[in-house]
Amino acid sequence: MKKLMNAVDDVLTESLRGFGRAHADIVEVSFDPMFVTRKGGAKKGKVALVSGGGSGHEPLHAGFVGHGMLDAACPGQVFTSPTPDQMLAAAEAVDGGAGVLFIVKNYAGDVMNFEMAAEMAAFEHATVLTNDDVAVEDSTYTSGRRGVAGTVVVEKIVGAAAEAGADLAACRALGERVNRATGSMGVALTSCTVPAAGRPTFEIGEREMEMGVGIHGEPGRKRVPLASADAIAAEMIGAICQSLEPRRGEPLLLLVNGFGGTPLMELYLMYGAARKLCEARGLTIARSLVGNYTTSLEMAGCSLTLTRLDDELVRFWDAPVHTPALRRGR
Repeated sequence: MKKLMNAVDDVLTESLRGFGRAHADIVEVSFDPMFVTRKGGAKKGKVALVSGGGSGHEPLHAGFVGHGMLDAACPGQVFTSPTPDQMLAAAEAVDGGAGVLFIVKNYAGDVMNFEMAAEMAAFEHATVLTNDDVAVEDSTYTSGRRGVAGTVVVEKIVGAAAEAGADLAACRALGERVNRATGSMGVALTSCTVPAAGRPTFEIGEREMEMGVGIHGEPGRKRVPLASADAIAAEMIGAICQSLEPRRGEPLLLLVNGFGGTPLMELYLMYGAARKLCEARGLTIARSLVGNYTTSLEMAGCSLTLTRLDDELVRFWDAPVHTPALRRGR
């Protein structure tokens, strides 16, 4: 195992320390318990958005803390859920009196620990559960579909609504609507190595790929021979469209998300392949995002995400955002 680190036990703490210093104009980092908040603390009268999950998926979630997205994020150890005390402390730090919305990916540990934090909360709160992965219905770590890269879309759109003054009920309803309108699917070309494990999470042949992989390296739909980018994109777009049933002419967001080990050259190639397939179906790609947003350490591969949009969702997607990982004019 080759990693840029000092000691396995210190990877997360030292990474967060560097993250906080690099983005000190946007975020503040707490270490006991561990969480990240917007600089300046709670925004009075604004619904606070709080998310989190295991580390190793950067920039998710801490990289999306800031104006127009999250108010706080709770990083757990690598591929391990954060604890309820982290979640509760983060929410208390950013509660501005208008309530807290927890945005939770559908993984058993995340769901259980966020539920425990919510039960201890003395403030008004609500939860949106993301489950955009169309690859498998039940899987390792989950009952039902997994929450993956579509979580970023939920955080961006709901974050814009909260910034504009939407109340807690409206933010929750919007988050649930965006989640229902979003589908994702991923493919892995290699495994990844959790620092504490020191070995690849799974074995995969040089000429194989895992179709429908999860963001922790969980098995997908099938292990198949490596195929062309066009063929990979066709299978993923077909599966997503079968689930979402987008209408011809309806505006869509297309997100091509890297898993951490795939260069942008290949991600843009995949975007071109996916967009061509969508247009051949009579679908309209109105907005796009390409890059590493929900990673799996150094795994090679990517996921495709489609979100069905309308005028309101386009407006919130286009709204200003200023976070370490996503910035658009203010």
